[in-house]
Amino acid sequence: MADYDIAVIGLGVMGRNLALNLERNGYGVIGFDLSREKREDFTRNTEGKKALTASSLRELSDNLKTPRKALLLVPAGDAVDSVIQDLLSVFDKNDIIIDGGNSFFKDTGRRFDEVEAAGFRFIGTGVSGGEEGALWGPAIMPGGSEGAWKEVAAMLQAISAKADDGEPCCQWIGKGGAGHFVKMVHNGIEYGDMQMICEAYYLMDQALGMKPREMHEVFAEWNDGELNSYLIEITGHILANTDEETGKPMVDVILDTAGQKGTGKWTSQIALDLGIPAPTIAEAVFARTLSAVKEERVKASEILSGPERLAEGQDKDTMVDLIRRALYASKICSYAQGFQMMRAASEEFGFNLDFGSIASIWRAGCIIRAGFLNDIKAAFDKNPELDNLLLDSYFSKAVMDNQEAWRKVVAFAVQQGIPVPAFSSALSYYDSYRSGRLPANLLQAQRDFFGAHTYERIDRPRKEFFHTEWKTF
Repeated sequence: MADYDIAVIGLGVMGRNLALNLERNGYGVIGFDLSREKREDFTRNTEGKKALTASSLRELSDNLKTPRKALLLVPAGDAVDSVIQDLLSVFDKNDIIIDGGNSFFKDTGRRFDEVEAAGFRFIGTGVSGGEEGALWGPAIMPGGSEGAWKEVAAMLQAISAKADDGEPCCQWIGKGGAGHFVKMVHNGIEYGDMQMICEAYYLMDQALGMKPREMHEVFAEWNDGELNSYLIEITGHILANTDEETGKPMVDVILDTAGQKGTGKWTSQIALDLGIPAPTIAEAVFARTLSAVKEERVKASEILSGPERLAEGQDKDTMVDLIRRALYASKICSYAQGFQMMRAASEEFGFNLDFGSIASIWRAGCIIRAGFLNDIKAAFDKNPELDNLLLDSYFSKAVMDNQEAWRKVVAFAVQQGIPVPAFSSALSYYDSYRSGRLPANLLQAQRDFFGAHTYERIDRPRKEFFHTEWKTF
C-alpha cells in the first residue's frame, strides 16, 4: 500500500538527518541509498518510526503516495543527473523531484527544463545548517516549479528552522535555478564571514599574544552584541576546547590548511560574469587556496622577512575593541556584495528575487545566521529597490561610525606584517564604492593607446565613445 509521503535518496549524514526530521514532523519517509551499509544504518536509526528502507527505486516508487515526492541528497554533478533519469523511469507524470544538494544553479536550471519538458515537476533547493540543522531545522531555499512548491511547502516549512518571530526559514525563491543560486551566494558570504573571523583571531594571536582561552571570552562577549551570529558563537566554543592527547588548545594542534567544496569559487566566478564586485568573498577563497600550499609557505618563511612586530605599547582591551568594530564593518561590506550580486542575477536570469524574504530565511538554521539579518530584512522591506546595503541609513551609519577603528586595524596589520585580506579588501571596496571618481580614466586611456578600445568623455553623454591618436614624447 502506498502509504509514505516522501522519499529521501542519499542517506549520508545530511540525507539521514533530514529524513529523521521529516518523520519527527509527522511525515512517512522512505530512505534509499546505493550503499547497503547506509541502508542498514537508516533501518537501525528509524526503528519504531514511520519509515521504510527501500532496496530499489521501484520499491520506493510503489510505496509513495501520489503525486510522488523524492528529495535527493547526493553529490552535486553527474550523480544528480543519474538519479533523476532513474527516477523518471519509475515515477509517473506530475510527480515531484527535489534536489536538495549543493548543485550549481545553471545545472539546476537545465534540469528544471528537462524534467518539466518530460511532464514531471522539479525543485532545486538550497539547504543550509549542517548536520545539526538538517536534523532540527535548516534554512531551506527552494526554486524551480512553483506549482510543485505549493504541494511541498507545508512539509518543507515544517522541517525548517524558525526565526524568533516564529516565521519558517523556508520561502519560495523563484523559478529555475534561483534556489541554488541563493544558496551559492549564502556560501560565498559564509566564506567571507569565516575568513574575517579568522583574521580577528589571527590579530589577537599574533599581534596581541592572546591565548585561546582568553580569546574564547572575547568571542563570547562579542556574541552578545551586534556581531551575534552562529559563526561567532562556535568560534568561542572552538577556542575553549582542549586536545585530549596533548592537553594543548585544540585550535593550536590543527594544521593551518583549509579545505573548500567549490561554492565560494562559484560565487566569485559568477560575480565576475555578472560584472559585480565581490572582492571580499574572492579574497576569502584565495585565502583558503593560499593556506593549502603549506610546504611552500614554510620554505618562504625561512627566506622572506617582514617587519619586526612591535606589540608593546598596545593596549590590549582597546585593540580588541578596534578589531571588533573592524570585523563588523567588514561584515556589512561582505553582505552588501552578496546582495548586490543577487540583484544583478535576479535581473540577468529573471529570478525576481525578494531580498527581504531571503534575509528572513537566513535568520535561523543556516550557517550565516546572525542577529543583524533582521536589520537587512528591515532595509529591504523599507526599500525593495535598494541598490546596495551601504546606501541604507542604518548600515551607512554603522560603517561610518566604525570606519576609524577599521582603518586603524588594517594599518596596524600592515605595519605588523599580518595578512588581513578580507578586512583590507572590504575596506577598499567601501572606499571605492564611496568614490565619485576613480583612476579608471587613466586605465581607459591606456587601453585606447595600445588597443584602440575607445573611451567615454566627461563632457559628452554616456555611451558615446571616442578614440585618440596618441602622441609619444
